[in-house]
Formats: sequence, structure tokens, C-alpha cells
Amino acid sequence: MVKLQIIGNLGKDCTTNMVGGRNVINFSVAHTEKYKDSTGMQKERTLWVECAYWTDKTGIVPYLRKGQTVYAEGTPEVRSYTRNDGSAGASLTMRVLNVQLIGSASRGEGGESNGIPDRFPAAASEAPMTAPAGGGADDDLPF
Repeated sequence: MVKLQIIGNLGKDCTTNMVGGRNVINFSVAHTEKYKDSTGMQKERTLWVECAYWTDKTGIVPYLRKGQTVYAEGTPEVRSYTRNDGSAGASLTMRVLNVQLIGSASRGEGGESNGIPDRFPAAASEAPMTAPAGGGADDDLPF
């Protein structure tokens, strides 16, 4: 399986549609990379990923607003198309398997930030991430 992971900001509010009796949440994530070119000039390159999140859980919809930072992972697909001027174009889309809201606010009990759940699994049967029982080797880390 090929897996795509992206952290970025939503370019607009999400939309929700019902397709074949299932909900699909559509949103666009932009990731901007800053770099210096061969002449030393500062440049930016933005990659847009169109996301489709097929889920029965639509509780995340009110939080997927323009500017929200998210982490999304899923399977990628490249679609080619012809622009109005006749030139070829391509877009990167992703069928989302997991999406997490990212914020700078401190986390409260239950893995939430300001009442916003931090993980929305694609399947209802998927168990939430939990720490191993009895602690683990990471308990000795200073951070």
C-alpha cells in the first residue's frame, strides 16, 4: 500500500456530501515549503492536496474550517485533466484514512484541545490510540 501523509492548512471550509448512502467530507490541504534556490533567493512552493474522507462520523465537520492546521493520512491518487486553454494539468488527491486537528493550545483530559477531539478514525471499529499498560520505555524521556 502506498501511504501519503500531509500536515498543512485548510484552504477553505470543508463540504459534506452523501454519496451512495455514505458521507464524504471533502477538504483541501495546502503545505508550503520554503527553500533557497541556486542563487540564494528565498522561494516558496505550495502543494495542494484535495482530500476525500469517507466516514459515518461527521463530528469533525464543524472544526474543518479555512486556516485550520490538520494532519491527514491516506492513499494518494494523481488525476490528469485538460485545462480550458488545452494544456495538460494534474492534481493530487487523497482518500483519507485518518485526520487529526493540530493546534497550539494545551491538551485537556481525553486528548482534546479546547473541546476539539484530536483524532477521528475512518472506521468505527478502529480503536483510539492509547499508551501501553504499565508505562513503556518512553517514560524515561526528558520531554
